[in-house]
Amino acid sequence: MKIHIKNGRLIDPKNNIDAIQDLFIAAGRVVAIGNPPADFHANQTLDASGQIVCPGLVDLSARLREPGFEYKATLESELRAAAAGGITSLACPPDTDPVLDEPGLVEMLKHRAKLLNLAHVYPLGALTRQLEGKNLTEMCELTEAGCVGFSHVTAPLIDTQVMRRAMQYASTFGFTVWLHPEDSYLARNGVAHDGEVAARLGLTGIPASAETIALATILALAQETGARVHLCRISSRDGLEMLRKARQQGLPVSCDIAANHLHLTEHDIGFFDPQCHLKPPLRSQRDRDALRQGLADGTINAICSDHTPVDDDAKLAPFAESEPGATGLELLLPLTLKWAQESGTPLVAALARITSEPAALLGIDAGHLGEGACADVCVFDAEEYWKVDRQSLLSQGKNTPFLGLELAGKVRATIVAGHLVHQA
Repeated sequence: MKIHIKNGRLIDPKNNIDAIQDLFIAAGRVVAIGNPPADFHANQTLDASGQIVCPGLVDLSARLREPGFEYKATLESELRAAAAGGITSLACPPDTDPVLDEPGLVEMLKHRAKLLNLAHVYPLGALTRQLEGKNLTEMCELTEAGCVGFSHVTAPLIDTQVMRRAMQYASTFGFTVWLHPEDSYLARNGVAHDGEVAARLGLTGIPASAETIALATILALAQETGARVHLCRISSRDGLEMLRKARQQGLPVSCDIAANHLHLTEHDIGFFDPQCHLKPPLRSQRDRDALRQGLADGTINAICSDHTPVDDDAKLAPFAESEPGATGLELLLPLTLKWAQESGTPLVAALARITSEPAALLGIDAGHLGEGACADVCVFDAEEYWKVDRQSLLSQGKNTPFLGLELAGKVRATIVAGHLVHQA
């Protein structure tokens, strides 16, 4: 299949491209930018006039719910949602059922995703068996099966000796350890930020110190072992400052932020809105503003959707009893554009946070459109508004705090490895 995308504003942060340029694709690869190669005859031409042409988005955290939780979502439904959101590569956490702690499970997931051919799926392996925090998994075997890193997701990792050994093992082989910084004792039974809103509503709070205390442990062990650590979903100003200082000292640590936390605060809980029950919790406006600034200055490396589809019944429960999480694959791009517009961040820099930067963190060749690169492309209209409602979301999970709102940034076409997988 030969595809010609014409008249679009081509933005490729990694290669410093921002210009009206045509893009030429053949045999699943980018073959030329600007002028067509000799004897190029397109099978399909896409007119991107007035639209942005950029690398396919890369999402660092998307729960696809298979295997084990098909009643919440299926691999096919969520990969179609990813295509509708312009996402062509995504990492999926290991908290499935069974847990991704065996090579056969990882190979099966990658095989099923490859058959669907809607996005590139990069599994994160479990750091410990069954995510119980006791025995390390066979990281080398899991890497050979296709894992790009090792995570404990939000499962408690209380035993610091296990964490230390995991980092030593990972450091020896150059693997990345993905950790959610949260002290399980301080966060126990908590459902909201420990602040004025939780106090007024009578909700059990999770203090920011739950993040900073866990961070102190992680950073100390990272310094001792030399392990490369990725911190998932930073949520507090104090935690961000600790990370900033650690990176100034040369520690090989990176971090991301969930798109929801770029825009929402504890006040959005309103009167017990379960759509705003997230993990980590929505924190204060002071925290939110610090995170937005940290993303702008590069302290935070990337934005992820933290896609967590939840069935309707789990969100209809009272706030404290509802299941945390929000669908996000189709909202990653518009929420990033909204942050860029409100913060005055150039579009090229904003797109880097969801293309080249997360690709680098995953260690994959994606997030750019250089000649010879895999033809993963997103074409979108940055000015077109669309309403977030149950009908417009392709994800099986309809749970998001942004239901009913209109957001700018409509994906018009998504190409994965030279195949047009979504067009609107």
